[in-house]
Amino acid sequence: MITLSRAHDLLRLRRLALSSQGLLAGKPFGHGLAGAVKAISQIGYVQIDTISVVERAHNHVLQSRVPDFKPAMTNQMLVDRDIFEYWTHAAAFIPIADYKFSLPYKQAVKNGKVHWFKSPDKKLMKGLLDRVRTDGPLRSRDLEAASVNREGWWDWKPAKKALEQLYMQGDLMVGSREGFQKSYDLTERVLPTGIDTAAPSTREFAQHLLERQLRCHGCVSLRGISYLRKDAMLRKVIKSLVDEGVATKNLEEVQVPGGEVFILPAGTLDQRLPRVDHRLRILSPFDNAVIQRDRLKALFDFDYQIECYVPAPKRKHGYFSLPLLYGDSFVGRMDCKAHRKDKHFEIKALHCESRKFEDDAVVAAFKDAAMQFSGFNGCDRLSLTAVYPKRFAKPIQKAL
Repeated sequence: MITLSRAHDLLRLRRLALSSQGLLAGKPFGHGLAGAVKAISQIGYVQIDTISVVERAHNHVLQSRVPDFKPAMTNQMLVDRDIFEYWTHAAAFIPIADYKFSLPYKQAVKNGKVHWFKSPDKKLMKGLLDRVRTDGPLRSRDLEAASVNREGWWDWKPAKKALEQLYMQGDLMVGSREGFQKSYDLTERVLPTGIDTAAPSTREFAQHLLERQLRCHGCVSLRGISYLRKDAMLRKVIKSLVDEGVATKNLEEVQVPGGEVFILPAGTLDQRLPRVDHRLRILSPFDNAVIQRDRLKALFDFDYQIECYVPAPKRKHGYFSLPLLYGDSFVGRMDCKAHRKDKHFEIKALHCESRKFEDDAVVAAFKDAAMQFSGFNGCDRLSLTAVYPKRFAKPIQKAL
């Protein structure tokens, strides 16, 4: 095992991680729809979240990496079958090429090893499945309308649960979306031809997770490879694969200050240091680069928590603070809200956690990022209420 004691080596590891995520260069994947397809293929998934104080997480993640990305492009990728919707550690959009690796969880739900809903109504599920087979795609709003109008033979809540159960166990897929209204269709009608539908073995699945994590993060911790997966056998096989890779010198382990051990392809640290641009990126709390909080702390010394689930009196940084990445360092966070009706983007609090904010170039980069993000949220007016520490307030407020 290599122990990283030099700042230069830790910097190399950080840049490797950010470069793998597409967060160092201006347009690592190109731009627009084609760039978004390449981006999600590289980073492995984008998490779907319902919080809407700013643009939804899945769109925000892609906007952080792809110039000219528009929220409508997410559904376009779904309709074009470049991606599909399912569960990773949370609800997510996933490259369609990875479809077969959703099958173990679907089978577990179908066999009752994972209870998505306890005691699913199989009669109701069969009725819904027959309706979709006969009448075509079904939206959850169709069930709600039937309930309100007292037409049909279902009650909305049980029917919605039955529809979701059919989706989670793989009988149905989401063919398209309008916001958070999903359109469900038979899996065989949604899947493109040529997609591998053979369920992977545990070893094959473990190898996929290891390779995907190394590709999208550059370096990974052992627990990060199976992040939030509860399958003990899968975790055991992953550890075996890592041990094999280290033994054959295809992989190597490095220990960072603080004790965390990361796994990476052998010889990676000898490669040229990835270059970094000097723009500031406003990231989603659910961004792939920050979602593993322990990893973020160990690698970047950035202690981050999303506080929307924290009681208001105990919040330190606000309801929905967004991490700020400048170059290869996390330099702060900002709590903000898009008032879409008024086209007003409000930065409630900017927390500067680096002396880099003393640099005019960093202040200018923050202004550019804030203005662009405001526009992405459909706003044409930007305001900044508070800056911490206060000594940074004057130059930043003046710039805005």
